[in-house]
Amino acid sequence: MRIVVQRVREARVEIAGETVGRIGQGLLLLVGIAEGDTMAEVELLAKKVAQLRIFSDEAGKMNRSVQDIEGGVLSVSQFTLYGDCRKGNRPSFVNAARPETAEPLYNALNQLFRTQYGLPVETGRFGADMQVSLLNDGPVTILMDTAS
Repeated sequence: MRIVVQRVREARVEIAGETVGRIGQGLLLLVGIAEGDTMAEVELLAKKVAQLRIFSDEAGKMNRSVQDIEGGVLSVSQFTLYGDCRKGNRPSFVNAARPETAEPLYNALNQLFRTQYGLPVETGRFGADMQVSLLNDGPVTILMDTAS
């Protein structure tokens, strides 16, 4: 499982010109599920993301989590995080989980953020063609991967 975590001042996702998810200060998550991922990976990264200290404290140090600042989460599914470009110029996505496997794990991740970590979560729409807009804060971008 891979998650690109971006600290944002604001972010939104649109589908066909309609805003389907929007947050103010918080985290934009681009979420990729790999073939073979299970709830163990979901639980691990949910905890890591919720507790990731990348927001500034009073001294200007990255010492606060999205929970600490009462920020939001905008979670966007993105199978292209598993694009493999080692051979040729056209990415292969064979390492990405099939939708029937990935969607329930993606939904479980978002539910954990809401129920276990008390985070307000907005989402895109799984499998849709989405346009994501953000104002990256910092910029701060972290890649989390259960395979490494």
